[in-house]
Amino acid sequence: MHIPNQKPIRSSVATGEGGLSDTVGIQRAIRACGKNSAIGLSALLVVLTFSDFANAANCKGPSAPGADWSDCNKKQLMLGGIDLEGGNLANTDFTLTDLRGANLTAANLEKATLVRSSLAGARADKANFAKVEAYRSSFAGISAEGASFNSSELQRTNFTGAKLTGADFEKAELGRANFDKAVITGTRFPMANLSRATFSGSTFEGPLDFTDAFMFLTRIEGVDLSAATGLEQEQVNLTCGDTATKLPAGLSVPANWPCPVD
Repeated sequence: MHIPNQKPIRSSVATGEGGLSDTVGIQRAIRACGKNSAIGLSALLVVLTFSDFANAANCKGPSAPGADWSDCNKKQLMLGGIDLEGGNLANTDFTLTDLRGANLTAANLEKATLVRSSLAGARADKANFAKVEAYRSSFAGISAEGASFNSSELQRTNFTGAKLTGADFEKAELGRANFDKAVITGTRFPMANLSRATFSGSTFEGPLDFTDAFMFLTRIEGVDLSAATGLEQEQVNLTCGDTATKLPAGLSVPANWPCPVD
């Protein structure tokens, strides 16, 4: 029986070209093997299996700066003090994981799950926390200057004593988040949900951006917001301040201040 000559198969794992995880790569592999060839089909399945294995192998790779743990399951682990500076941790599941004191400087954690995890005392300057799920997590004492928390789920998250200079919380869900004693100089909260969040005791020098932020019962007792930008009277009327609270020029103290203890 004559078996037609088969064209050589170039795996994306070996060449880095035409990845088999996308439609174009699969089509190329099928043409290389022969669309109607049983041998070609078998070879394709082997290549696909090997490609999937190679991608999954990163999840068991060593912890090191620049590590690729994207899409991995890292739930309920003790990773305190780990060094993942510049690592790719996108879409990684860190639910209930201990990351206290970890080095996450410039790491990409976009869409990661950090529910009830602890990043207390971690270093995460310039890190990307965009679209993370991190409700009821601890970021106490974290250094996350210049970090992005854009569109993240951060309800009841603890930012006590955190260094958040220049951080971006645009469109973040921060209901009941605690910023007590946090440094929030130049931090941005446009369109963020700050309902019942606590800023009392926070420290900053320079403006904060509250443009279109929802501030229902946001605690700003004793906070100097005279340099804040984006604040409107309608927002202030929803907040909880006191006689020590300072507002930007043109805004007045609401009649409902001070609020009862929550």
